[in-house]
Amino acid sequence: MSPEQVLQLLGIVVPAAAIIIATITGGVIYSNRLKIKNGYPLSGAWGQAVYPKTTSEDGERIKLLSQENAQLRAELGSVKDRLGNVERIVTDSGYGLTNQIEALRELPKN
Repeated sequence: MSPEQVLQLLGIVVPAAAIIIATITGGVIYSNRLKIKNGYPLSGAWGQAVYPKTTSEDGERIKLLSQENAQLRAELGSVKDRLGNVERIVTDSGYGLTNQIEALRELPKN
């Protein structure tokens, strides 16, 4: 192989290798970004999980949010029960009958 052929071959191989390495590096960075964004644990050099450091403030915040979530779920349950009672009263045939009787009482007499 002549030196010109070697240089020509290197001119093809080196940029291709650089593109492949850049693509892999970009993919790993993007994958880690998605894992961090969505709360998945990262993996270390030997596959062990690397969890982000949490502080007591984070734990307290999670606890408060969990309590608030439970309270809102309980309140939503009571609102659903009340709405069910209102729907039952409105769709009850006796309710409509009462309204019709009251409407007849209010008619002007000629």
